[in-house]
Amino acid sequence: MSKTLRRLVVCAAVAAALTSISAFSAFAINGSAPVNGGDHKHSAMQMPAKTETPDPSTGLMPTLPGQDAFGAIAEIIAILSADPKTDWSKVNIGVLREHLVDMNLVTLDAGARGNIIEGGLEIIVSGQGRTLKAIQNMVIAHAPQLDQLENWSATAETLPNGARLIVTSKVASEIARIRGLGFFGLMASGANHQPHHIGMARGLMVHTQ
Repeated sequence: MSKTLRRLVVCAAVAAALTSISAFSAFAINGSAPVNGGDHKHSAMQMPAKTETPDPSTGLMPTLPGQDAFGAIAEIIAILSADPKTDWSKVNIGVLREHLVDMNLVTLDAGARGNIIEGGLEIIVSGQGRTLKAIQNMVIAHAPQLDQLENWSATAETLPNGARLIVTSKVASEIARIRGLGFFGLMASGANHQPHHIGMARGLMVHTQ
């Protein structure tokens, strides 16, 4: 047998093998043999489309709400829904939402200037428009909560452009802590925010002046 003829025989055998493998693959994927004379395009069209959406059964689901205030509201709603004693006729999510807006504006938009005074810190907080209202709502309401903390004394008053917060102590370590926290740290101190959020949502209290 010539070399040329031998090459032709080998090529024919390889082609036949590849055809068989292709047919077997189509059967394995689609559960049936190719039709229309081995038309693999037709078989491929029967395959289900690939999806990029995670399967809930894997547990790979998003955990973040996408926006902090939205997440806080969703958390409160879950708590209220789990409580059979919730009086839905009194629930007011709108009030809670307004308070969360206040918190956001005070945290991100308010200006705060701290002055070291004897025993602690005096802070002048200022803002304009909706931020001004948020400052006066938040600072005046939060001062009594700070005043209840051990070894702390706190007072607040409104100003034309914001509010004044004074926090002092007679304990040296607490004085250093107050000054170190500054305005935003002081506003985040205490565990009163979460109970207030529940109370507002239940329609039991309003965090405005």
